[in-house]
Amino acid sequence: MSHIKPFTLSAWVLLALAGTASVQAQVSTSKELIIAPLAVVKKAPLSDNDLKRWSHLDLIKDSIPGMSVDRAYAELLQGKTGQRVIVGIVDSGVDIEHEDLKGMIWTNPKEIAGNGIDDDKNGFVDDVHGWNFLGNAVAENLEMTRIIKKKDDGSAEYKNALAQYTEKYDKALKNKEQVDFLLDVHNTIKKELNKTTYKVEDLSAITSTDPKVSRSKMIMTQIFTNAGPTFNPEVDFEEYREQVYDQLNYNLNKEFDGRKVVGDNPEDIKNNHYGNNIVFGPDKEKALHGTHVAGIIAQVRGNNLGGDGVASNVEILTVRAVPDGDEYDKDIALAIRYAVDNGAKVINGSFGKSFSPHKQWVYDAIKYAAKKDVLIVHAAGNDGYNIDETKNINYPNDSQDNIKEFANNVITIGAINKQYGESVVAGFSNFGKINVDVFAPGEEIYATVPNNKYKFLQGTSMASPNAAGVAALIRSYYPKLKASQVKQILMDSGVALPVKVVLGESENPDQQPVAVSSAESSKTAKIVNAYNALLMAEKMSKK
Repeated sequence: MSHIKPFTLSAWVLLALAGTASVQAQVSTSKELIIAPLAVVKKAPLSDNDLKRWSHLDLIKDSIPGMSVDRAYAELLQGKTGQRVIVGIVDSGVDIEHEDLKGMIWTNPKEIAGNGIDDDKNGFVDDVHGWNFLGNAVAENLEMTRIIKKKDDGSAEYKNALAQYTEKYDKALKNKEQVDFLLDVHNTIKKELNKTTYKVEDLSAITSTDPKVSRSKMIMTQIFTNAGPTFNPEVDFEEYREQVYDQLNYNLNKEFDGRKVVGDNPEDIKNNHYGNNIVFGPDKEKALHGTHVAGIIAQVRGNNLGGDGVASNVEILTVRAVPDGDEYDKDIALAIRYAVDNGAKVINGSFGKSFSPHKQWVYDAIKYAAKKDVLIVHAAGNDGYNIDETKNINYPNDSQDNIKEFANNVITIGAINKQYGESVVAGFSNFGKINVDVFAPGEEIYATVPNNKYKFLQGTSMASPNAAGVAALIRSYYPKLKASQVKQILMDSGVALPVKVVLGESENPDQQPVAVSSAESSKTAKIVNAYNALLMAEKMSKK
């Protein structure tokens, strides 16, 4: 399932802007690695423009824990020419016609568009810009739903799936109650104000003594107060409603069969040529997730449209394999192989799930990518869990036993927010000192969405392409470095997290979160930094 953080009422509370904070750390001089800033004083709320590009800002210069992308371009890349790097986006599809992705889309040089012939004889007809393994499928079950739809075989997997399904279904029903309540509150305010869109200032105009109106005003005032500047009740409540209803109607609905329309056998890995070449799928709007991921990496820099991408010298190769639900292992395995075979040097995977019946197919594909020197950047997941614990494994992973890696080309990314301090790790982000490698910006990230639009989204889905963009920069300017070296650079060159950080989300909103050693967060306890990474790549390339 796509790793966008689902909005909940608690998420709006968590998005509240923090006040001024001061943190102690260390810093080194210019043209040396940034360790962490000395006395970062949090500046008060970001301007609209800075908010749209905070992940590119610099911790020392801007007091924002971005990846120093702007600084890297200004101080390290001026006058340098990198080579084009193909980045595979295994996701829900990409709007390859977006105005801010012009010139950044991969075109298969061996395929003649629209002639209905498999010119390059790879088994995929007219795969000019990539491939869509989902065909016309959009919604899907979760893997746990698919498992319990089969008969009880007495296995531990079935029992675990049933337990998690029951828990998730009960939570979805509660979320439905919550979203229905919020929509009722919102509709009451809309009717009272006689307008669809409103801001917190508009609420002060409401003078009604009707108890329902007064209560709705109080609730909306509280939500506006706690939410970030990008909060829009008309849009965000509808997105929340759609997420919850899709869970009940599709993801957790045992009567729903989303695969039928594809026409393949998902249990047969040898049945491997299916789908079509429409890389944004049957409904371009449903390619929102993949288009946002692509934009984070590759939206054109400096063109005064939307945001800026991390890497300016890339080609986005789209492989549609992630539905609105859990991906099939078969699709992911074949998507990785397709991207590798068509020249991708970096593959971004902003998806994941709790069960993986055919994980060996994916493991084999990861090993294939390693053999071909391809780096896979993967999102850690949004449950706020320690994924070192067996019950919380986030697939796909690069370890048979959740401890020892079988390949050196997979890097797993957690998410941070824009306030450097004990709360810098996003509450929704999974963590783990064995299975999460490093963190990157993942909260309120502004990027492309279908039909020439732009949007703020949050999740480890956004952190992963931020890290993948830096990986693409390294592979562009230092092409002789291997995938395993690029992974190590991203990890070793990062800026240190504070000594103590809060990990995960508290079940009780009234309970004060407890900060723990940042060593518990990940292998490195660091944040990806483009400036540092390029300095380290320069040094490593000379060895």
